[in-house]
Amino acid sequence: QSQLVESGGGLVQPGGSLRLSCTASGFTLDWYSIGWFRQAPGKEREAVASISSSGDDTKYADSAKGRFTISRDNAKNTVYLQMNSLKPEDTGVYYCAADIVYYVVNSGENVEFWGQGTLVTVSS
Repeated sequence: QSQLVESGGGLVQPGGSLRLSCTASGFTLDWYSIGWFRQAPGKEREAVASISSSGDDTKYADSAKGRFTISRDNAKNTVYLQMNSLKPEDTGVYYCAADIVYYVVNSGENVEFWGQGTLVTVSS
């Protein structure tokens, strides 16, 4: 069965860091663009960061620029989201998404694969 699995979420204090992982099973991520999205309680899902299949192109939400870094390790079939200087407003469930087409990942619509999500809570 082909699926994406996120991990690395948890409780962290403001100013702290977390690294989220998105690992594919049942298929290779080599040809897929990947996006990270988050959904805060009572809010709509929003795009956080994305990376093209080659890794040459990345995109960040304004709220993530300068604090978050998306990267990929195709040998491990995994994409990462390094999150630094975390703020309470970063709290939410973080999902990764994969699609062959980069702009589809960026749109978050009709994406081929979604993970089940990992909860990030930023609180003192």
